[in-house]
Amino acid sequence: MLRLDDVTKEFRIGAFGGKSVTAVREVSFEVAPGEVVSLIGESGSGKSTIGRMILGLNPVTRGSITFDGRPVRADKEYYRHIQGIFQDPFSSFNPVFKADRVYNMIKETYYPAVSEPEWEERVEAALRDVRLNPGQVLGKYPHQLSGGQLQRLLIARALLLDIKLLVADEITSMLDASTRIDVLNLLAELRTRGLGVLYITHDLSLGTYLAERTMVLRRGSIVEMGLTGSVFGDPLHPYTRELLSAVPRLNQAWDDATPVDSCVYHERGATGALIEAEPGHFVACARLDTCP
Repeated sequence: MLRLDDVTKEFRIGAFGGKSVTAVREVSFEVAPGEVVSLIGESGSGKSTIGRMILGLNPVTRGSITFDGRPVRADKEYYRHIQGIFQDPFSSFNPVFKADRVYNMIKETYYPAVSEPEWEERVEAALRDVRLNPGQVLGKYPHQLSGGQLQRLLIARALLLDIKLLVADEITSMLDASTRIDVLNLLAELRTRGLGVLYITHDLSLGTYLAERTMVLRRGSIVEMGLTGSVFGDPLHPYTRELLSAVPRLNQAWDDATPVDSCVYHERGATGALIEAEPGHFVACARLDTCP
C-alpha cells in the first residue's frame, strides 16, 4: 500500500539558503493494509518530517514515496485515501467555527450530490464508530470540547472518506492516560477493518501497545526495524537499548545507557544500510556519522 524508498529530506538554511541540513536520510519502509507500524524516536529525529512528506505537505528531496504503486500527489483524490491527525487537535479546528464544520467541508468537496438527511446519517454513524454521542459534540465550538473528543472528531472525519491509511503523529501526547488508551483501542479496532496506520510517537510504551512492527529513528535514519516483540524484546542497536533503559520504572533506579559508539557492525566495515541480523529484524551501524 504505502512504500518509501531511500527517502531523504534536506532543508535549506541560512540567510540566503546557502547551507542545508539533512532531516531524513535514506529511509525505506512499507505499511500494508490493516497494519499498524510505529515510528519511534526522540524529538528532532525526523519523525514528523516523514509524516508530512507522506501527506504531501513537504516535498521529498531524494527518493520516492508511492501509494498503491503511484507517486504521492497532494491532490483531492490522494487525500480521499490518506489522512493525517496531529499532536494538537485544537490547531486543526478554526476556533470561530463549530467543530462539525469540518464535516460540511468534506461534503462540499467530495460528496456534493449526497442529500442533507443522508449526510447527517453518515456523520452520526461515523461519530458512533469513534464512541462519540452526536448530540453531545455536534454544534459545539472547539473550546467546548476536550482534546480526546476533538481527536475522535478528526478520526471520524477520516472515516467519512474512503480512507486506507492514517498518519497518526503524536495524537495521544496531549491526552490524559485514560483517554490515550481509548484512542489507541479505537485505532486497533479500525485496523481490523483494513485501515493501515503509521503511528508516530516518542513514547515506547504506547508504540509497544499498538504496533505490529516498529521502526526506531535516530538523527533522521532508521537504526532498527522489525516485529515489535523482537525490537523491544531483543534490541540489537545500542540506541534502542538506550531508549529502553531510559523508560522510568517504579522502585528501580535507571541503568547506565549503553554507549552508542560501541557497534559490531561498524567494526565489520558496515555502511549505513540496514543489516538483517535475524529474519525480519534489521539493524544499522551505530556510528552512522563515521561510516564510509
